[in-house]
Amino acid sequence: MTRGRWLVAAGALLAILAGGALLLWQMAPNWHPPETDYPRQGIDVSHHQGPIDWPRLPAQGVHFAYIKATEGGDHRDTRFAENWRAARAAGIPRGAYHFFTLCRPGADQAANFIAVVPAEPDALPPAVDLEYMGNCDGRPGVDGFHRELAVFLAAVEARYGQPALLYLTEEFDAAFQVSARVDRPLWLRSLAFEPRFGARPWTYWQVSNMRRLDGIAGPVDWNVARP
Repeated sequence: MTRGRWLVAAGALLAILAGGALLLWQMAPNWHPPETDYPRQGIDVSHHQGPIDWPRLPAQGVHFAYIKATEGGDHRDTRFAENWRAARAAGIPRGAYHFFTLCRPGADQAANFIAVVPAEPDALPPAVDLEYMGNCDGRPGVDGFHRELAVFLAAVEARYGQPALLYLTEEFDAAFQVSARVDRPLWLRSLAFEPRFGARPWTYWQVSNMRRLDGIAGPVDWNVARP
């Protein structure tokens, strides 16, 4: 093939690949796994989503919601109480989650969560978000982390009477051996493709962080529950 023909062919291939990437990008806000495979699908939200029109969500396939309550030892999500009440009024089962920081004692973090989240018998199990993104730079050793996480879980589970759900990224799980050392239900992040990590089968799977819904101004995380 001459250089000129090679350049034309290469250009055509790049155009095809670019067109395919653009198509995937355009489809992403509407994509989710089929409900025939995963009948229960839902969202997780925080103040970053702004005001949410909760009554519009059930008709769009939102079967559950996890709502951010707290972070670390003192941060409290400014929209938690509003979202907590509105989700229930819309008939959407909901649970609260806490972003676990690596630089605060587990007891302080548990106290923060318990002070904010009501103990209600119809709530989903509490969840703890374990990931590097947005976390503090100081990272404890593996054993030190597990000591603080165990303190947090003991206090939270005693308060709400349910085993907590562990939200994990693959990087965090590999670094701290969480799923191998902590026997709790797993909520695993693996965008588009089913998770291939974790010491046991997942209970929830975060499949997308780009879903668009009427009633929420920007993109929202989308999750499915194991059937």
